[in-house]
Amino acid sequence: DELVDRSQTLEQRIQSLNDSYETLKKREMELTEWRWVLREAGGFFDRARGQTDEIRQSIDENHDDDAPLLADMEQAHNGDASGERSFSVMNIGFVAGVIPRERMAAFERILWRTLRGNLYMNQSEIEEPIINPENNEEMHKSVFVIFAHGKEIINKIRKISESLGADIYNVDENSELRRDQMHEVNTRLQDLANVLSNTKRTLDAELTMIGRSLAAWMIIVAKEKAVYQTLNRFSYDQQRKTLIAEAWCPTNSLGLVKSTLQDVNDRAGLSVPTIVNTIKTSKTPPTYNKTNRFTLGFQTIIDAYGTAKYTEVNPGLPTIVTFPFLFAVMFGDFGHGFIMTAAACAMIYWEKPLMRSKQDELFSMAFFGRYIMLMMGIFSMYTGLIYCDAFSKELAIFPSMWEIPDFKEGQTVTMVRKEGYTYPFGMDWRWHDTDNDLLFSNSYKMKLSILLGWAHMTYSLCLSYVNAKHFKTPIDIWGNFIPGMIFFQSIFGYLVFCIVYKWSIDWYAIGANPPGLLNMLIYMFLQPGTVEEELYSGQAVIQVILLLAAVCCVPIMLFLKPFYLRWEHNRARAMGYSAVGESQRVSALDDDDDEHQGMNGGRQSFASEDGGAAIITQDIHSEEHEEFEFSEVMIHQVIHTIEFCLNCVSHTASYLRLWALSLAHQQLSIVLWSMTLANAFAFTGVAGAFVIFFFFVVWFFLTVAVLVVMEGTSAMLHSLRLHWVEAMSKHFLGDGVAFEPFSFETMLEEEMADLK
Repeated sequence: DELVDRSQTLEQRIQSLNDSYETLKKREMELTEWRWVLREAGGFFDRARGQTDEIRQSIDENHDDDAPLLADMEQAHNGDASGERSFSVMNIGFVAGVIPRERMAAFERILWRTLRGNLYMNQSEIEEPIINPENNEEMHKSVFVIFAHGKEIINKIRKISESLGADIYNVDENSELRRDQMHEVNTRLQDLANVLSNTKRTLDAELTMIGRSLAAWMIIVAKEKAVYQTLNRFSYDQQRKTLIAEAWCPTNSLGLVKSTLQDVNDRAGLSVPTIVNTIKTSKTPPTYNKTNRFTLGFQTIIDAYGTAKYTEVNPGLPTIVTFPFLFAVMFGDFGHGFIMTAAACAMIYWEKPLMRSKQDELFSMAFFGRYIMLMMGIFSMYTGLIYCDAFSKELAIFPSMWEIPDFKEGQTVTMVRKEGYTYPFGMDWRWHDTDNDLLFSNSYKMKLSILLGWAHMTYSLCLSYVNAKHFKTPIDIWGNFIPGMIFFQSIFGYLVFCIVYKWSIDWYAIGANPPGLLNMLIYMFLQPGTVEEELYSGQAVIQVILLLAAVCCVPIMLFLKPFYLRWEHNRARAMGYSAVGESQRVSALDDDDDEHQGMNGGRQSFASEDGGAAIITQDIHSEEHEEFEFSEVMIHQVIHTIEFCLNCVSHTASYLRLWALSLAHQQLSIVLWSMTLANAFAFTGVAGAFVIFFFFVVWFFLTVAVLVVMEGTSAMLHSLRLHWVEAMSKHFLGDGVAFEPFSFETMLEEEMADLK
């Protein structure tokens, strides 16, 4: 109330000052126009007196019967000793004023046609633009003085001028009086400028004071508005004069809510306590995933795809590891990962001042994902060590397992492996700059991407089992998870086994050529039981068994769940429905320890009796089932089966992007190094130092802009797709509703963001 009274008082004062300021500005505009009219009128009158003969001739031609006027003019001509003729003696009047410049041409035509040429008009453009106080826009105007004979014509001229938006001003034909008028106008303008300056200073002071308090006032208003909006959702018990509300609350926060309400009651000195009862309901609660500054970014990645169903497995937890790891497989470079880690650490170190500062859209996104960037940088450094790659150059951390024998210049050298020694971590750095480096790394990364994709999708598929077990839907286990897992492992699990088995065999030691796994997988479907290049003994029989298992799983996935649900529905109908609509009512103010509130899954809602007392209606039935439609269930299952079978192939192939982007990143880094610093090292001496410094700046800028920012963004989006599509499609329901509690902090953050 105090804020309302104060704001109304300030509003009235500001409005009064603003009205006064606008009135003064309008008066200033009028005086400015009058000054221009007085300044230009002297020249107009002089030219008009110099053309008195023309005016007399015009009057003779148009008014032949007006002998007294001619006589008066002649008398005035002969009797004026000073040489100045008075227009009033000649019965000639004039109108002086200001009109917008764009209307001047139309104004002249209208006057000429209306008065049939019986006028003498002078005009002049005002050099300076006139500021319109109503809209604060510049206007270009012109001064005019019109001479005509007779009062009726003068009145017509005034009406036409005013109808076209002209402002008429009083001007005396006597030069001495005009000088007095000019002096008076200048004095009034000077006084008006002083008053305007004081009014503006007062208005600025008031607005500055309001500006300092505006943010605090907006916060108070936002809080009050939010409180009243929430109170409007309460139910009112007219009999007990009590407000009753239903709300969702995290279970571990229920004690805090009760203690807080008790503290409020104690501070307010209320005799009636606030009662908090836990009610049973069949409604699905909203999903609440508690996060901190570290996990918020990863949880946002999941929530951007969809909100998990209540108590569903939250994929945000494994995403903390899998998202930056898959990113690092594509981005793997120790140097680039170090730059990203350093940038993330800087944002984390100056976290608080950066949060208070104003940020643009791009930086705010990077700052929000600073912990994601930190993890991506750390994992990129890890994979960079595995690839033994830093800014496209090798990292010789440990001694190589390959030795270079003696050679002659220009000779192709085949390296020799050291006996009894294996490189302890990652790839051997000797592979860099060899002729078969690209061939080896392509083969290694391609197979590695298949292995990682299989592992990622397998654990994602296992999460569907956890969901089905939690929601107590065994048909999803037997009808979807088990046949789906068998189908997937029979084909792609077998492919992964073959990759690992092929890696574990020293084919050159046994004198055999390693078989091609791609052809093996193709002919496994095209020619079952036929193996051209055998990987292991009994391979043909095992492949036929796996193929039959995969084929048999398709009809199981297709028909088991729909027909089971149909059988269950028919059995329930045969047993008869239980009573529908049975409910019991309890007072909203009663304790919730009664036995009737302990029923499983009951639903309570507010209603009103005839007496006006608010009550809680608790439904007996735990859930409200939708009407069963076998056709809809069957169509849904057909779509699910087709999608799953096709996605097993397409999603596995999709993980090849890990290999493709890693190769592209490595090759782009090599090209950038060879085009910049590699050429600079050819220069020596002082000039070489300057050249190296220049090329280093170019190389570092392009490394950050292209390889870290652009390539990093690309790899991040690809990793995002692998999680949203390839992984989450295996288990994620995503039909939940996010828990959005009443929070002053969240609301004020949005308000402050709008104010910024």
